[in-house]
Amino acid sequence: MNNSPKIIISGGGTGGHIFPAVAIANALKRIVPGCELLFVGAIGRMEMEKVPAAGYKIVGLNISGIQRGSIVKNLGLPFKLLGSVRAAMQLIKDFKPDAVVGVGGYASGPLLYAASLKGIPYLIQEQNSYAGITNKWLGKKAAKICVAFDDMEQFFPEAKILKTGNPVRQDVVDIKGKHYSGAELLKLDPLKKTILVTGGSLGAGTLNKSIEKHLPEILAQDVQVIWQTGKFYYKGVIERLGLEYHPNVRILEFLNKMDLAYAAADVIISRAGAGTIAELCLIKKPVILVPSPNVAEDHQTKNALALVKNNAAVLINDRSAEDTLVAEALRLLNDKAYCATLSENIGRMALPQADEIIAHEVLKLVKG
Repeated sequence: MNNSPKIIISGGGTGGHIFPAVAIANALKRIVPGCELLFVGAIGRMEMEKVPAAGYKIVGLNISGIQRGSIVKNLGLPFKLLGSVRAAMQLIKDFKPDAVVGVGGYASGPLLYAASLKGIPYLIQEQNSYAGITNKWLGKKAAKICVAFDDMEQFFPEAKILKTGNPVRQDVVDIKGKHYSGAELLKLDPLKKTILVTGGSLGAGTLNKSIEKHLPEILAQDVQVIWQTGKFYYKGVIERLGLEYHPNVRILEFLNKMDLAYAAADVIISRAGAGTIAELCLIKKPVILVPSPNVAEDHQTKNALALVKNNAAVLINDRSAEDTLVAEALRLLNDKAYCATLSENIGRMALPQADEIIAHEVLKLVKG
């Protein structure tokens, strides 16, 4: 076994791509401390900040996605794509990787395509239950495709698929014995029923409108809310309601201690990103998923349906959430038997140690 393999990890764009990429890198470093890792991202995207913060070197490609509804903005895309492939070819020539990993996002396509032209083996880590166009195309020449959901042979060659699950941030899912400390940190009563609402770091407008509209019903049942608004919505919510709206309501822009928020909650309301679902399966609490309609190929709905068909989550569509979400959450809180069923079933779908399994698969490519 090569004690200092060189590996490129490409992709990003959202936390859902970046967190798994960093988790895989960390696992590679644990298994082979001498390995040399290089990240490749897209200039101007969040990986260019998050990856160095995690302690890894990153190089940016000048690549962007298709801008929906704007022909003018897309005119330069073919030139960006060709330029990015050329830059990726040069990166591979300079770095001389033994293997390449693609986690999705703008930079993943040019880098994996360049790897295929150079004869470098590559692994795709597909987070969603519905594969995007780029990954479907690149999957034909991939050495291995690590997936998180069943029935992925509709997108990829079956012989190349390995169901590993999505890597998660271990500190976030470690909630055992933290219920009381979570309630204490958030200044909540640990004996009262609590709903956690999270729309990610940027926030989810539908979730915020739904909660704000129905706060009186929540408070009428003496239920507590941990309400993470996201940075786009926090100021507006605070201006309308005030920072100290009610002792039962904690309004937060961002949750720095996500593990404690998960631990304090009895029911969780969330979007249905693949990374979030991977965390929720390990958290093992009743979940209501409201898939975002603003994602490619509506993959969040498909992610959510993978849980719903196993009676492991409740699905509320975005259009009806403002009227039905809070009522469903309150109903769920008062149905102990159904909560227990959901918790048990979502726990069965958990795939721990995904980062380690994927890292070992990458190292097999190096060995090969």
